[in-house]
Amino acid sequence: MSDLLASIYPWIKAFHIISVISWMAALFYLPRLLVHHTERVGLSGETHALFTMMEGKLAKVIMSPAMAASWTFGLLLVATPGIVDWSFVWPWTKLAGILAMTAFHVWLTRRVKGFAAGENTLTGRQYRMMNEVPTVLMIVIVFSVVLKF
Repeated sequence: MSDLLASIYPWIKAFHIISVISWMAALFYLPRLLVHHTERVGLSGETHALFTMMEGKLAKVIMSPAMAASWTFGLLLVATPGIVDWSFVWPWTKLAGILAMTAFHVWLTRRVKGFAAGENTLTGRQYRMMNEVPTVLMIVIVFSVVLKF
């Protein structure tokens, strides 16, 4: 199995990068939709139904499959011999960033379900602040992988 992983390593890496870009795009965009939903739309009416549909499709059709693919290809990379040396700090900081990114994903999914149920307890400002979370995590992850500290 390790020989197979080593031979298709460039393909695994390419699919991992593609899936991470897709996941990140959704993680950046969904909080912005929630800001506008909160500040401009409210929790009822035709526009609310439109935003609920857009948020739900973004979460279910793009964000969740992209996260699953990112995890799958990432784990295949970890299983490839010679790629990760766990004696360094960088794999652990990357893992912490990935786990935090996954928790943020789950949090966003819960917010989407709340809006669909006609419930929201956060302000537009709070969603704007949460919109910075994936940026900070992306910086941690990229620096970890590229700088390998």
